Amino acid sequence: MLALKNQKPLGKLIAIGGNEDKGTYPNPRTKKKYYLNFFELGILKRIVTESGKDDPRIEVITTASMIPEEVGKIYVSSFAMLNCLNVGILDIRTPEDARKPEYLERLLAADVVMMSGGNQARLREMFGESEFLDRLTTRYYQEPNFVIAGTSAGAMAMSHIMIKGGSVPGALMKGAVQLGLGLRLLDTAVIDSHFVKRGRFGRLIEAVALHPKLIGIGLGEDTGVLITEGNLVETIGSNLVVIMDGHDLEHNNAAAAKKGAAISVENMRMHVLIKGNVYNIKERKFYVNKDALAPVAAEPSPRPQPTPAS
Repeated sequence: MLALKNQKPLGKLIAIGGNEDKGTYPNPRTKKKYYLNFFELGILKRIVTESGKDDPRIEVITTASMIPEEVGKIYVSSFAMLNCLNVGILDIRTPEDARKPEYLERLLAADVVMMSGGNQARLREMFGESEFLDRLTTRYYQEPNFVIAGTSAGAMAMSHIMIKGGSVPGALMKGAVQLGLGLRLLDTAVIDSHFVKRGRFGRLIEAVALHPKLIGIGLGEDTGVLITEGNLVETIGSNLVVIMDGHDLEHNNAAAAKKGAAISVENMRMHVLIKGNVYNIKERKFYVNKDALAPVAAEPSPRPQPTPAS
């Protein structure tokens, strides 16, 4: 597995901030706060598109949820609205379930693996250091168009260092964010979800201050990121993505501060991305769109002019 970590992954990650529009139609009497034209712009449609198939085999992991049966039904009906009928539910509730040969075979046959929301710590508890996670990781690194998607807890669990929880009112006081190990699909970033609506700026700042070599990715509601090559982050959906970059911090007391003490940081960089914007984690650069990533062709050198005869 260590050898894989030195490679550029060929598969794709789609991390969603939660409350993604699953194709339901709003009540006319309610305020359309985060409503998105699902069939044209919806995140689930993008998941299908990135698989490269019209009707991909999709396996939904409901492990993080406390109501897995209900959540599973929602995803089956949501993908059905996109004419995707080849959808299964991996109802894995114990580490023993994750070792079942049937589930391992279904994992290997899937074009898309989707992790639902809930409690991200349960995903680490069920799959950490397991054959299931090894096979998932191997497919992600070796197979083009293999898609691993996750919403809310499923998105947060993708990173190596994972936000397990934390107090928003106590944000930027040492210990307000709780960190642990995630599924290690993304080693260069830490992800937070429901970022805008729940005001989680402070806890992502603390997470990055504690691990300044990681890029913080804050996902707004009904918004996600498509991560390709393990590096290029493209915003999809209807809301915002916030990037926190602590590589150039000058003053940073996060590691030394006592629990409950205020955190002080200098020169934290922040970017706000909307649909179509791209962030390059390796270069730590913002791009307006994917076209801006293309290298500018060098202008041809002027043809030398003949020297006039004397």
